[in-house]
Amino acid sequence: MSSQSSQHSASNPQGSWLAAWYGSARWTFWLLPLMWVFIVLAGLRRFWVLRYQKKDLPTPVIVVGNISVGGTGKTPLIIALVKRLQALGYHPGVMSRGYGGEAPAYPYLLTTASTAKEAGDEPLAIFQQTNVPVAVGADRIANGKLLEDQGCDILLSDDGLQHYRLGRDIEIAVVDGQRGLGNGWRLPVGPLRESVTRLKTVDWVVVNSPAVNFVLPAVNGETLFFTPMQIQPGELIQLTSGKKIARADLPNQITAVAGIGNPQRFVNTLAQLGFQVQLHAFSDHHHFVADDFKFANGLPIVMTEKDAVKCREFAQDNWFYLPVSAELPESFWLALAQKLERVIARKQSRFPLK
Repeated sequence: MSSQSSQHSASNPQGSWLAAWYGSARWTFWLLPLMWVFIVLAGLRRFWVLRYQKKDLPTPVIVVGNISVGGTGKTPLIIALVKRLQALGYHPGVMSRGYGGEAPAYPYLLTTASTAKEAGDEPLAIFQQTNVPVAVGADRIANGKLLEDQGCDILLSDDGLQHYRLGRDIEIAVVDGQRGLGNGWRLPVGPLRESVTRLKTVDWVVVNSPAVNFVLPAVNGETLFFTPMQIQPGELIQLTSGKKIARADLPNQITAVAGIGNPQRFVNTLAQLGFQVQLHAFSDHHHFVADDFKFANGLPIVMTEKDAVKCREFAQDNWFYLPVSAELPESFWLALAQKLERVIARKQSRFPLK
């Protein structure tokens, strides 16, 4: 089945930048002087933080982040990590910046009564899928201490690869397997927060849904290896009732709503399920209101789980969301478990009272 993409441009100011960075546009190269200023300032900041402000926590920290702007698929990976760690007998907790949320106080520990308006959409989605402690706030050190107080023995940082104040034991960088690293330039000329060489310093580079023959750029002539991650769609769920809905119960033509970093990935997933999609894309972390859904076609609306947590209060009966899960090779999980055992042994020798 084919899909159609109609961008909701009025509500998606990020669209032109992302289209330029991940397309063939050249106008961003007028910003080269700003890029060099950004590089110098970012380098000075990293040096200062690592030398004078970095703090290591007694509990092992796994950072899941990226070096590029725009969605790469960190949230499904975080959820998969939490579930695997639980299966291994650990008690993980998740810390997040909580973009789009405004909590009454920080650090903010999510509860069953938390809303996306308070916590942000991604932390709430993680909490609802895993039921592990999730702490939100800009101060990741404070987040980590709060999670330690909850009995967490592994801390997962959702994003924060560039938050060098937080010491980390394992780094996982996620790359979009469809858009790659865009034009390969640093901000604001391109989408990169850090140079491609940063990928050589992380423990794993995970590529989300890599295209056929996908390769990462070589660094100093050396090939960058990666771990593939496949996103598997689950069963559709009705927002108003929480009931699972069979694919056959929906018509082929639907309206897709996405307030995520890469809406096209969501469209591709729906197309694989046989839907003909009319996409209305909003900016990442968009605060949805009922008026955003006044579409003339009257088709069923399907959205991501991340967006659904913000729409339940005013949802209609023909609104659905599509949960997804991340699948990675068993070799990755084995290597992660072995690495984690070494990290824990090192932590115990450094923090004997932990």
